Amino acid sequence: MLQSIKEFLRVIGEIRYIVPLLRYKWPDPDDNASLAHSFEQSVEKYKNKNFIFFEDETWTYSEMNNAANILAHKLIEDGISHGDKVILFMENRPSYVSTILALNKIGAVGVLINTSLKGEPLIHCINSSNSKKCIFGAELSDSLEGVLNSINITAKSDIYWVQDLPNDNCPEWATDVNKILDLSKTDNLSQTNNVTAKDIAFYIFTSGTTGVPKAALFPNVKIVASSTNITRGGYRMNSEDCLYNCLPLYHSTGMMLGLCACIHVGASTFIKRKFSASSFWKEVKKYNTTAFIYVGELCRYLSLQDPVDEEKDNPITKMVGNGLRPDLWDCFRNRFCVDRICEIYGASEGNGFFMNLLNKDQTIGMTNNKIELLEYDIGENKLKIDIDGNFIRVKENQPGLALVEIGPNAIFNGYTDKKASEEKIFRNVFNDGDSWFNTGDILKTMDVGFALGRKHYQFVDRVGDTFRWKSENVSTNEVAEILNLFNQVNMANVYGVKIPKSEGRAGMVAFNCELKEFNWSDFSDFVAEKLPKYAQPVFIRIIKELETTGTFKLKKNDLREEAYHLDKIKGDQIYIKKPGNSLYEVLDQNYYDIIMSGEAGF
Repeated sequence: MLQSIKEFLRVIGEIRYIVPLLRYKWPDPDDNASLAHSFEQSVEKYKNKNFIFFEDETWTYSEMNNAANILAHKLIEDGISHGDKVILFMENRPSYVSTILALNKIGAVGVLINTSLKGEPLIHCINSSNSKKCIFGAELSDSLEGVLNSINITAKSDIYWVQDLPNDNCPEWATDVNKILDLSKTDNLSQTNNVTAKDIAFYIFTSGTTGVPKAALFPNVKIVASSTNITRGGYRMNSEDCLYNCLPLYHSTGMMLGLCACIHVGASTFIKRKFSASSFWKEVKKYNTTAFIYVGELCRYLSLQDPVDEEKDNPITKMVGNGLRPDLWDCFRNRFCVDRICEIYGASEGNGFFMNLLNKDQTIGMTNNKIELLEYDIGENKLKIDIDGNFIRVKENQPGLALVEIGPNAIFNGYTDKKASEEKIFRNVFNDGDSWFNTGDILKTMDVGFALGRKHYQFVDRVGDTFRWKSENVSTNEVAEILNLFNQVNMANVYGVKIPKSEGRAGMVAFNCELKEFNWSDFSDFVAEKLPKYAQPVFIRIIKELETTGTFKLKKNDLREEAYHLDKIKGDQIYIKKPGNSLYEVLDQNYYDIIMSGEAGF
């Protein structure tokens, strides 16, 4: 009884944070509301305050503003204007931040490219964006050079190279941007006065459910509104905080909920190229990071680490992110003493957003959007209907495909590809003329106790032709199309499979081939060259014959169920790429037992 009273009082205390969010009015489309405006406002207030910590560098708000202005003036001089698209292909570092700010000050669109991409996916992202220039980091020179003959940005003067390490040399096909900048042009741009809330700030690529990566549109209004909501309702962050951000800035989580949120309130942030569990707590202590932006995989890695002195009395009091599985919640609450865990949910291109405002356990929280959970046939990959042809709402606390109603307060910005955008919409679901965004995810409602009368939800799983691995969405169709280019593969069927004590699903592919003649060395090299690490299949099943549906779609359900389980598979050979290995090898019973024990290290 006493515990219930304490919980009641705690939740009531949350109202002072929730009410301002409910009253928040999104900027009008023509308002001067943008990332650039938010940043310049923070520069005015906190110009000498540390903004970015990175490796051995420290940047104040004023220093970063100067760097962004210098680059912006040069881009304008070289012909970039409001609405133009510019590729940004670079790892997390201060130059990434100054570049995205420079583009937003002009009103140009930053086309944010996944740094893991190479080959055909990279070519597609560059060419489909209709960009005028490409700004890339020296660390990615090899990836870009590999596609130079296939991309539509060809002039040396349109390809800006940004130095990374002191001994880096600019390739002959690119322009060293540092050699062409006028370092005296540090004043703010008059062009920023023409940047509005409705202007597109970023293209962020997402795998979607089928095909090659698609560019999701991020207008300034979405950045400003998201930053307001996540700082007030999520982190409860202010200018005194410092955020630990090791997520890629080309993703909406690292960019929108990490960097942009810090800018909104004038906070500091430590940014890192890549996550390292072994150095995490040392860096948390060194930079006194009070907040953490996460994805579930990072949390699992941290939970599996042996205890270290630095994790004790650590400064992190709040964390925001997605994918924290229920079995890890108590670890962060108790072992690492994190008081506030704000799990959120929302697709990059989506029109709905969930947030655990009340700091409840094991929930993605609540939403202001109108949501319907409908019964879904996983095997047939479609919604179920009743005898009258109507969609079926699930019962309370049962899993269903989540649809978000599209309307004035839940706009679906979609992709640059209008056909792909339309494919994400269900129309006339309950009433003539209604339209709903298909999240592609299975959610369920859950009982969290006293919750101010608001429904709370929990993420269950992802459906369709996309699975999640190593914090990335993997399109099975895209991976299959690339594997099919290997001359000894006859039609690849790609799907995701669960591995004990690992987040998401690992890639697995089934195909038939002449096994005795198959060149595993060449195939391993092909996979490493053509696919980013997160999309490379972990398991391979050499199958006698691939089954198809009546419409010639490859069947996946039985394959997913059987996965790599040696006791369920009869007559087919299973191969595996073990962690740290470059070659595929036969999966034997001994290593299978290690996988099932959760000790394989994936």
